[in-house]
Amino acid sequence: MQLRNLLFLLSTSLSFCKYAQSQTIKDSIEGKPLENVVIQENRFNTTLEKENKNIQVITRDQLDQLPIRSINEALSYVAGVDFRQRGPAGIQGDVSIDGGTFDETLVLINGVRVTDPQTGHNMMNLPITMDVVDHIEIIRGAAARIYGVNALTGAINFVTITPKNNHLSLSLNTGTNFKQSVETTHDYNSWGGAITGSWVHGKNSNLFSAAHNNGNGYRYNTAYSNNKAFYQGKYFTHENDYVETMAGYSYNNFGANGFYAPPGDLNSGETTYNVLGEIGYHTKLSSNWQSYPRVSYRFSQDDYRYIKNPLTARNLHKTHIFNAEWNNTIHTNTGDIGFGIEARNEHILSSNLGNHDRYNYGLSGEYKFADLGKLALTAGGYLNYNTAYGWQFFPGLDAGYSILPSLKLFTNIGTGQRLPTYTDLYYKGPSNIGNPDLTPEKADYAEGGLKYFLKNFNVTASYFYRRINDFIDWTKTDINSAWQPNNFQRINTQGFTLAANYKWSHPKNTAFKTIEIHASYTNLQPKIDKPAADNNVISLYTISNLRNQVVGTISSEIIQGLQWSVSTRYLERISYKKYFLLDSKIQYSWKNKIQIFVDATNITNVTYVEAAAAPLPGRWYNTGIQFQL
Repeated sequence: MQLRNLLFLLSTSLSFCKYAQSQTIKDSIEGKPLENVVIQENRFNTTLEKENKNIQVITRDQLDQLPIRSINEALSYVAGVDFRQRGPAGIQGDVSIDGGTFDETLVLINGVRVTDPQTGHNMMNLPITMDVVDHIEIIRGAAARIYGVNALTGAINFVTITPKNNHLSLSLNTGTNFKQSVETTHDYNSWGGAITGSWVHGKNSNLFSAAHNNGNGYRYNTAYSNNKAFYQGKYFTHENDYVETMAGYSYNNFGANGFYAPPGDLNSGETTYNVLGEIGYHTKLSSNWQSYPRVSYRFSQDDYRYIKNPLTARNLHKTHIFNAEWNNTIHTNTGDIGFGIEARNEHILSSNLGNHDRYNYGLSGEYKFADLGKLALTAGGYLNYNTAYGWQFFPGLDAGYSILPSLKLFTNIGTGQRLPTYTDLYYKGPSNIGNPDLTPEKADYAEGGLKYFLKNFNVTASYFYRRINDFIDWTKTDINSAWQPNNFQRINTQGFTLAANYKWSHPKNTAFKTIEIHASYTNLQPKIDKPAADNNVISLYTISNLRNQVVGTISSEIIQGLQWSVSTRYLERISYKKYFLLDSKIQYSWKNKIQIFVDATNITNVTYVEAAAAPLPGRWYNTGIQFQL
């Protein structure tokens, strides 16, 4: 019965398709060696092989191998990244790096901040679809020198594709767990579609995508609907000068059973709108001076209803963020100078949090030394002024030493800051009360390790130590009290990370033409320092970090056009059970024109919770099709 239903899903998706993704996108990204991926920092762009920081990259090839329904879910397959979902398909999820909280990681799209001063719960409401992403950069460690405030434990940058040719595509997918809904007579299911296209004229290019996903959930009051739209343009004014634009829109509407205030939120719901816009100008002011001014704007509306019908305890938040930046790189005979300035306004109008404004101004400077032989060295700092918290300075340094052409010893020292969110400061509720006296969190970070790069094989191993002072944690003194954030403790975290990638290929083979293996492991040892008088305080976040995390994916082109992958995840979370997840995906491509896939996630049907009291779906099947024009 289940097999017949799955075949029906596949045939349904086949019958609806008229157009599909062109070879253009594949041409722009396929075959790019991992070590040659260029990390998109604000002032210095460096290949992954030459970076002196612990940076992990999810390439386009890896994204195609993973059984994911949203670009957010790709982060679940990187050890050290804790993507904690409350609902499927990336509906609502929090992301953190190396044991931090969801407010301590900075999220970017092409280097543009996707900050949300209301709450980090909305940081991953991204407008981009999987089809437009070239790669994802995960920068580990405090990185204020590079990105400014809120990159306390690291940053995640989603880098999109620059198309080379004209194309138009349409794809459809559907999924189910073959279990009957408790609210309807139908099985739990999901379906979605996406359209992607580009128009290229000379050196100018335009990229757009739109997607819709819908599902009736996987348990009571978990139905969802989301839409995304994205545009990216590049227009050359001179041979090396061009205007770059970006615009995005996302809409999420979902049942929020168990998301924030269980068990009373059984009938709660939430709707979020997000708009993102950016325009920048890349120009060479002289043969040695590259300049990049840009402005960006983000609007976010978060409409949460504790009970949807009848409407009860509604929280409506509207947030406006204006950001202006000017980044520069000057090349000299002795090294490269990078400097930049930024100004940002964060305004919120909220039924619960009130009406607030704050301004942030930053000045950054870096120097990348040249002609040091086997030694590579970059040093700099970020000077910040915030109208609520005054002046702060955050220095940083990266160094690498090439022991062999393929073996490098690296170290980096970084500092960072996380500003309290408006929810931390001003929330008013019966079970949660804000604290307007909070001060920013501050982090000191040091890391050292080894990188080994060959053409088809690379390994990175590192050890880090991070100290967060004035850590903001929601706490209470007894079970009947309300949660309230405080700065009363310090978090010291030691961690070890290991990541390896291997690719073998033999085009002349008729079977097993390629084999790829990606594996990573992270061990975290957090320690909480707090006054003896506070030993009985109940903590909301600090006891739920991951301690051990192992992620592995193996994929192979079994025969021409037929590819199969298996992904495994082992997670050991502090104060929670250990659990193991198994996923698989098989896809077939015919003459680069038609691609069909079937995947299964959580094959062993494990019951587990990543956030709040929202158990995630058990076993789930998906299938879909694309035509390539």
